[in-house]
Amino acid sequence: MRIGNLAGRLTLFTATDPVRAVDVEKASAGRFGSDPQAVFAVWEEFLGWTRAADLSGATGFDRADLGAPAPAPGQVFAIGLNYAEHVEESEMDCPERFPLVFTKFRSALSGPVTTVVLPDCGHTDWEVELVVVIGRDARAVAADAAWSHVAGLTVGQDISERIGQLAGPSPQFSLGKSHPGFAPLGPWLATVDEFDNPDDLALGCEINGEPVQHGRTRNLLYGIPALIEGLSKVTPLRAGDIVFTGTPSGVGLGRRPQRFLRDGDVLTSHVEGIGELRQTFTAG
Repeated sequence: MRIGNLAGRLTLFTATDPVRAVDVEKASAGRFGSDPQAVFAVWEEFLGWTRAADLSGATGFDRADLGAPAPAPGQVFAIGLNYAEHVEESEMDCPERFPLVFTKFRSALSGPVTTVVLPDCGHTDWEVELVVVIGRDARAVAADAAWSHVAGLTVGQDISERIGQLAGPSPQFSLGKSHPGFAPLGPWLATVDEFDNPDDLALGCEINGEPVQHGRTRNLLYGIPALIEGLSKVTPLRAGDIVFTGTPSGVGLGRRPQRFLRDGDVLTSHVEGIGELRQTFTAG
């Protein structure tokens, strides 16, 4: 099932081409409200309803009206250095016990089709990522039970302003990655049963049609079950929380010469079986 946020309203999306939309509050006769974030609190009940939901009234829509499928998470976890080739291009060491964890502030979240203003203060980089949305509270969950706590998967970009992020003496990962529009998500949430193997999905991104990143999530140093196990040992994960799982190699910072996003660039990002983001960048 594909579930998301259309003009601020909880929406189901068909698997047809073209994709069409069904407003959940109307289709459920008010059983579920319009708030896309609130549904995670009743996720199991909602999933049960979707299995028999009538999608015959689905209509067309403008993708520019799509918002983040989890627009107001209580917690946003972001994982760094989680693909070996990205660790190498970053000239850092592989984490020994658990990867780098930081946050992207919630105000950076946006929908899948946006215009992003480039900050004047530094070099803006791209990082395509698979993003997990938690569907059931998790506390000290073992890896072999982790997938049962996942609502679904979506596409994310961990857009990063590198000068602010890496300026010393202590790097500011969260601040450098939280400018407005620096955390686009979407186009919707795909439930885990949509995938033959949710642990092995292709992901990548292009700038103005030129491929710059490509990878597979099977190459994560710490896969989704390990991330949920490690995070939930430390802090409870709540339904509706999101986890950016890390980016493969090919970021601008790791290139020689380095390359960063410029005025007029169009960045498209995709994950197999989910869909695509599209960000257009403009000078501040």
